[in-house]
Amino acid sequence: MASGRLRLCCGSLRRGLLCDPRRSGWMERNAEAKRHLLSEDVVKLQDFQQRKLAVAHLLTGSKENYFEFFSRKLQNKELILKDELKLLLHLCQSADDMATAREAINRYHQENRNFAFGEFRFGPLFIRLCYELGLEEMAAATIIDKNLRGFFRDTTSFNIAIDMLFTKGCYESALGLLREMKSQDVSFNRDTFTLAAGTCYKLNTLESFEICSALIEEGQTKGRSISRHAYCFAVALALRQNDVVRAQSLFSQLMSTDTRLCQNLKVVMLSMSGDVECALSVLSNALLPKSPAFVKKLEFSQEVVGILCLRSENGPHVAKVKQLVSQLQQTGQVTEKTLDEMLCHTPSRKRKQVEILEERRKSQRTFKTLQSTLLSE
Repeated sequence: MASGRLRLCCGSLRRGLLCDPRRSGWMERNAEAKRHLLSEDVVKLQDFQQRKLAVAHLLTGSKENYFEFFSRKLQNKELILKDELKLLLHLCQSADDMATAREAINRYHQENRNFAFGEFRFGPLFIRLCYELGLEEMAAATIIDKNLRGFFRDTTSFNIAIDMLFTKGCYESALGLLREMKSQDVSFNRDTFTLAAGTCYKLNTLESFEICSALIEEGQTKGRSISRHAYCFAVALALRQNDVVRAQSLFSQLMSTDTRLCQNLKVVMLSMSGDVECALSVLSNALLPKSPAFVKKLEFSQEVVGILCLRSENGPHVAKVKQLVSQLQQTGQVTEKTLDEMLCHTPSRKRKQVEILEERRKSQRTFKTLQSTLLSE
C-alpha cells in the first residue's frame, strides 16, 4: 500500500507538480531556517580536508602539472587508474578542477562499469568535494547522470548531496534525489529518513505530505530504523497540513517525548485538537522554580505559546493560560527560537554506541577478540 502511494507521488514529481511551499497556515512565516541535518560524523568534512592537506603535502611536483597530465590522458583517451583518480580528487580546489574531476569519473566509470571497484568508494569523495566547494548543483546533476548510474551506489553519497540541497533551500531537487535513490534501489538509513521527512516538511504540499507518510509507513513495514527527528518532522508537517489525527498517530510512535522539540510539538498538537487543558498540563509540568541551577529547564517557543493563547481565546482556560505563560516567561522558559529552528538543527557530533561496542570487541590488554561484550575490561 505504502509503496503504491509512493510510486504515485513520485509520478507527480516527474510531472513537476510539486510547487513552492505555501505561504499560509501556522509556522509559515518562520519556515526559512536552513541548517544541515547531518552531523559531522556523517559528513566527515574535517577528516576529508585533513586528508586533502596530507595528499597535497606528499605530491611530487605542482598541482597544476598534475592536472595538465590528467587532461592529456583524457584527451588521448588513455586508461585511468584508481590511484590516479584518487589523487586527482584529493587535489581539487575549485569549480574548474571539479569539471575535470567529473569528466575523469565519467571516463573511469565507463572503463570499469563491469568490474568491482574494491572497498574504495569514489562517490562519497566526489560529493564531499562538492560539499566543501558549495557546488550543490553539480552534485545533484552528477548523481542523477544516467551515464554514471551505479557509480553513486552508496547511501552516504546521496545523503550528503540531499543535505547540501536542503541547506540551500533546493527542496524539489532534494526530493528528486530521494526518488533517484528509490529507482536505483539504494537503501534508506536513519539519516535518509530524517532528510526525506525534513525535505517534505519544508515543501509543505499535499503531495510531499503523502510522500512523507508513505516513506515512513514503508520504513515501518520493512523494519527500518526511523529516527525521532524524522518522526518530529512528519508530525510538524501533518500539523501544517491541518491533519491533527495523523500528527497524533505519528507522535504516539515516539518512544521518548521528553525533549524540548517533542514537548513543543505536543503543545501545538493539543492546542490544535482543542485539548487546551492537557496543553496546560504540559506547561505546568515544565515549571521548575525550585530546581538547581545546573538542571536545564524545558523551553517553549514564543510561537508555540502564542498558538495556545490563540486557541484558548474566549474559552474557560484563558486566565490559566495567561498565568502559566507569564510564569514560564519569568523563569526564562519562553524562547524566541521558532519551532522551525528547533526542527532544522544540526545534530551534535556523537559516537554511536554500535561503534563503541565494535571497538570493545578486542581486549585492550591482550588485543585478542573478546567472546562477549560482557567480558569487556
